[in-house]
Amino acid sequence: MSKEYIQIEFDFNNQEQFDMLVAELADLGFDGFNEEELRPGQNDGVALSNGLGIGAGHCKTFMLADQFEEDQVQNELDIIFNKYGLTYSKSIIKEQNWNAVWESNFDPVRVGDFVGIRAHFHPTFEPAVEFDIKITPKMSFGTGHHPTTFTMIQLMQKIDFDAKTVYDFGTGTGILAILAEKLGAKKVHAVDNDDWCIENAEENISNNESKVITIEKVESALQKQQYDIVLANVNRHIIEANMDELTLIGKPDGILVLSGLLIEDQSDIVKLASSKGWKLQQIQPLNGWVSILFNR
Repeated sequence: MSKEYIQIEFDFNNQEQFDMLVAELADLGFDGFNEEELRPGQNDGVALSNGLGIGAGHCKTFMLADQFEEDQVQNELDIIFNKYGLTYSKSIIKEQNWNAVWESNFDPVRVGDFVGIRAHFHPTFEPAVEFDIKITPKMSFGTGHHPTTFTMIQLMQKIDFDAKTVYDFGTGTGILAILAEKLGAKKVHAVDNDDWCIENAEENISNNESKVITIEKVESALQKQQYDIVLANVNRHIIEANMDELTLIGKPDGILVLSGLLIEDQSDIVKLASSKGWKLQQIQPLNGWVSILFNR
């Protein structure tokens, strides 16, 4: 039986408003915030102007239909959007229709000359990039369009992955796991708690001819072994709930990279990670979001 997703679409007026909406909608259980038309003034192919004014944009986000409790969630949605003076539209997206929806909206993404992310039907990048990644996202998060994935990739460029073991917590499309292998990792274990993400990551791993990546469905970050590099592009609440586990599975001289974080989350997450023995190395911000690199 195919899955159905509830899709919420809305326009927002500025970055601050969008950040607050993401935080509140994520608390309700929505995921995969897809800014289709972003703010002007960005570079590296991340954004386009949509004519709504500086800082404005359009977003789609999703929730499994069987998790959408009509009375409770609908009421909370109305309260949230009324508070900001905004409207939203709600529709049902069937699993088999998702690729068509995505293909009509997905544009290739460049992270400088380092990484290019494209669909199978897009031509190769000109000028060429160092690493070419093909992604079919379905409902999964991680195409490089969102600032959290984009900045995670930027930080990964600064890490030595050669012959390292890597744990990708909340893999989504598998994009970071695929990049880790391309950067020389000898073993990558990618996990998620969503069946669709697992299926999608497996497809993308195959399409990129990855050889050292294993996939597992999990409910927490805890693993039986330790890893040289731990990647977690999820959200603040999941990071906070799993920080002990993320610390336990990182080797004593390991590296931890966190994202899915708003700028205002930065100080609290740095303080939390520091209390577990992680040392702040670098912060990579973009458009109100941030990725953070730690070591021990």
